[in-house]
Amino acid sequence: MFANSRQVDSRQDGVHGCLDAIVRRHLEHPYRRPVGERARAQFAALAAALENDSRPRVLDAGCGTGVSTLRLARLHADALVIGVDKSAHRLRTGQRALDAAGAPRNALLLRCDVVDFWLLAAAAGWRFAAQYLLYPNPWPKPEHVQRRWPGHPVLPALLACGGRLELRTNWKIYADEWCLALQLANIPWHIDCLAEPQLISPFESKYHASDHLLWRVQADSASGPAIG
Repeated sequence: MFANSRQVDSRQDGVHGCLDAIVRRHLEHPYRRPVGERARAQFAALAAALENDSRPRVLDAGCGTGVSTLRLARLHADALVIGVDKSAHRLRTGQRALDAAGAPRNALLLRCDVVDFWLLAAAAGWRFAAQYLLYPNPWPKPEHVQRRWPGHPVLPALLACGGRLELRTNWKIYADEWCLALQLANIPWHIDCLAEPQLISPFESKYHASDHLLWRVQADSASGPAIG
């Protein structure tokens, strides 16, 4: 059923006690994970296609079927909205919607692991006008804190890509952990609750219909921290 989403269940009752040290370590020692050849080829093809495109760029990270990408394309009519997801199945669904009559023509979908994408984009000096993280990444078990984006080693690359950052979630602890990570990176942030008319992604719609509170964290990361 559409409106039967369960609340996030976790043994954590607040921000993870190790997150401060984890974020500081990641900010001081950026991620050095090798990027695979497939991701490099995917990114290189996109970069070549956009070489002469001067429009501001907006990232929809982990875009799923691209519903949010299309909505963001309408919200950012003067920008190019790039939806990135690693699922070929979900992106095929999104591409059909993108190719449909009446769909906005300022959006594209890229199959790529978003971690690799952030690493490659940061290394290439890409700077986004805005980045949206609209899809769940809570990993609610305390031992999985470094799989959540605020505690993930890719955080410096994500922030280095710059722009206005917007996260949406139905787990307040996850939003609070984002606020801590942003604070440690010296990036001003704001947190609030969302109202229905502002919903962008299918997950937000589902959570709202299930009577969950929806939290939004916004920040302006400007040029982001330097990648060492």
